[in-house]
Amino acid sequence: METTSTPFRAGLDDRTAYDPLLQPALYDGVRTRRMFAFLIDASVILALMVLASVVIVVLGIFTLGLGWLLFPLVWPLVAILYTMFTLGGPASATPGMRFVGLEMRTWTGERMYSLLALFHAVLFWLSVTILTPFVLLVALVTPRKRLLHDIVAGTVVVRSDLLRG
Repeated sequence: METTSTPFRAGLDDRTAYDPLLQPALYDGVRTRRMFAFLIDASVILALMVLASVVIVVLGIFTLGLGWLLFPLVWPLVAILYTMFTLGGPASATPGMRFVGLEMRTWTGERMYSLLALFHAVLFWLSVTILTPFVLLVALVTPRKRLLHDIVAGTVVVRSDLLRG
C-alpha cells in the first residue's frame, strides 16, 4: 500500500495539508516556475500537433480527403490528452513541470489521477479561453498561488524537490 505522507505532511490533517502558513517553502517560486513549465509544455504540445497534422495529411491522401476532417480535433485532443496522461501519471507532473521542479497534488496532498487530470486540463483550456488574462490574476491573491481552475478542481502546485525531503 502506497502512502502519500511527506516530511511536510507528517502529523497534519486534511485541513492543513500543504498549508502555506505552515510550509511556505513549498510555494517559493511556484508562479515563476509554473510559467516556464507552461512554455516548455506548450512547445512539446506544438511539436506533437505538427506530428499529428502530418499523420492526418497522409491519412487524408489515402482516404481521398476524408481523413482531413480530423484537423479540427488536433488542437484540443493533443493538448488535453498530453496533459491527462502526463499530469495524471505517477509523477503527478507534466514534463515541463518536472523540468522546473513542480508537482501537482490534490488539496489534501494525494497524487493526481487520470480523471482529475482530464478535468483539470479541460478547466484550464476553458478558463484560459474565456477569461484570459483575468484567470492569471487569481494566483496573485491566493495564498497557495493557485489559479482559478486549480481552485475548482481542488488541486495545488508545489515544489517537488521539497516533497521528497
